[in-house]
Amino acid sequence: MSWIVLVLSGVLEAVWATALGRSEGLTRLAPSLTFGTALVLSMLGLAYAMRSLPVGTAYAVWVGIGAALTVGYGMATGAEPASLTRVLLVGGIVVCVVGLKLVH
Repeated sequence: MSWIVLVLSGVLEAVWATALGRSEGLTRLAPSLTFGTALVLSMLGLAYAMRSLPVGTAYAVWVGIGAALTVGYGMATGAEPASLTRVLLVGGIVVCVVGLKLVH
């Protein structure tokens, strides 16, 4: 159960990071509310997962999922440049996250 919560918390990290970027310095209401809600839920999920998973592993997986999804979303929407090199590097993050799960 901790791994499922951790993955969902990583997804929420990507949500709050994207919403923070769209909030224009927390001056736009809807993205700011999305940011705050996703941030709290993401942190609660991370805290829950850390009750039974090692802190370093849980944090690395959480950050990796959030970073990969945030960059992937940016590339998919055209907000960030996409290239083969960038896709391969993000893929490397995903492989490392899966590796942490497998060695746990």
